[in-house]
Amino acid sequence: MVEVTRLSTLVELDGEPADPEEMAVSARLEAVLSDGRRVPLLDDRGWADSMHGGGVDIRDFVSIGDIETTARTVVGPDEPGEGDTHEGMAADHWGHLADVLRRRGVAADAEELERLPHEVVLGERLREWLGGPRPLPSRPESDRR
Repeated sequence: MVEVTRLSTLVELDGEPADPEEMAVSARLEAVLSDGRRVPLLDDRGWADSMHGGGVDIRDFVSIGDIETTARTVVGPDEPGEGDTHEGMAADHWGHLADVLRRRGVAADAEELERLPHEVVLGERLREWLGGPRPLPSRPESDRR
C-alpha cells in the first residue's frame, strides 16, 4: 500500500527580481509517496519581502534558514480569525490536506500528516539568485567625480 513518507515544499522565485531591495517567492507543498510519486497539496502560497534604504540588497539580510522557516509557515495552518483557535485551524488544515490525498487515491490521516518530516527545497532560480552577483552600491552624485 502506498503511503506518504514526507512533505516537501519547493520554494522558487516568483517572476524576475526587478529590484535588489525586493524578493517574491512561490511555495508549493507536495506529499512524497513511498513509490516516489509526488502529490501536489497546495500550489497557491508564497510571500514577498523588501528592504528599504537606498542601495541595500535583500540577499544580504535573508538566509536560507529564514526562507525554510517562512516556507513551512506559509504552507502550514492559517492564523485563526476571530472566534477561531490555533488548534481548530490546524485541524482544518491537516484535514484538508488528508482529503486532497484521499481524492487522489492515497490513504491519509490528518494527525499523521502533521507529524511527517517536512523538507524545504530551494528552486534552481532562487539558489542562483541568492548566490549571484550583487549590484554595486549606488553612490551619491557628489562622490562620482
